[in-house]
Amino acid sequence: MQNQTIRVGIVGAGANTRLRHIPGLQAIENVEIVSVANRSRESGERVAKEFGIPNVYDHWPELVEADDTDAICIGTWPYLHCPVTLAALENEKHVLCEARMAMNAAEAHAMLEEARQHPHLVTQVVPAPHTLAVDDTIQKLIAHGYLGEVLAVELRGLQSAFVDREGLLHWRHDTDLSGFNTLTMGIWYEAMMRWVGPASRVMAMTKVCVPQRKDTGGLLRTVTVPEHVDVTANLACGAIAHLRFSTVTGLAPANEAWLFGTEGTLRLDTSTLELYGGRRRDKELQKIVIPQEEQGRWRVEEEFIGAIRGTEKVTRTSFEDGVRYMEFTEAVIRSAQSGQAVSLPL
Repeated sequence: MQNQTIRVGIVGAGANTRLRHIPGLQAIENVEIVSVANRSRESGERVAKEFGIPNVYDHWPELVEADDTDAICIGTWPYLHCPVTLAALENEKHVLCEARMAMNAAEAHAMLEEARQHPHLVTQVVPAPHTLAVDDTIQKLIAHGYLGEVLAVELRGLQSAFVDREGLLHWRHDTDLSGFNTLTMGIWYEAMMRWVGPASRVMAMTKVCVPQRKDTGGLLRTVTVPEHVDVTANLACGAIAHLRFSTVTGLAPANEAWLFGTEGTLRLDTSTLELYGGRRRDKELQKIVIPQEEQGRWRVEEEFIGAIRGTEKVTRTSFEDGVRYMEFTEAVIRSAQSGQAVSLPL
């Protein structure tokens, strides 16, 4: 398909899809977005008008089964990621799926298994974008022995806000829509895996601060998705990780990631993406300047189309890595519920 037009259908035109995927795909030569199906006909028509998309479908199965597309971009909440992916692959369509990959590890495994049944089709999960500029540098430093043996990882992903007891139910509070996806755990674990690999064992404690919230219709709903999470994990590389995520840590310190090794230390200021490092004989950390040409960038749509055309392979993010972070997020909740450590992979 290197010189052929690739026709893309959009299932779920969420914020990131409208911000990045639709404009990104439309900017690529010989790529056409030919259809959209959103939560309602009206919202689908608004998106179609905004971006010049010719066909609007009332229901996503109609779009996926139609013969006017070669690839499907899924921008829905996680509850539809698995069914739409399975249907798209069964209908011989390439799949670009918005993060997080699925509701739970079982769905993620089902998606991966179906993808393996269609090896000629490209499957990609939209990657966690927040560390793309520094990922390659951190990987190279570790690979070249900057840290020595990696001993520990400390990662903090906090929102500097106090408990909001009057806030309405958000879809991220709703397990029927989000599954085991909690706070920013998935995106930070994905980034951490790029640097030091996956976890092998997880122990977690969580807290739900507001156990009931009203939905947009005024109905009081039970909330089980935690607002504060503390995780201790053994990593497959032999290191220990401590990760903390919260939306209720008012006046919290700045978010950062630390990598400690036998010979060196790295610190990432996650708000500025400034990287600092020091080795055994240094007195303090020094800023590591990353040349512009070495900084990674957002190229999700380019990579997806390039993989379909056979000019490159998906690196950010494969279904295999998606399964790994879904196993982690589920293991965190299982551990918190049981009070026991959970081994990975599930």
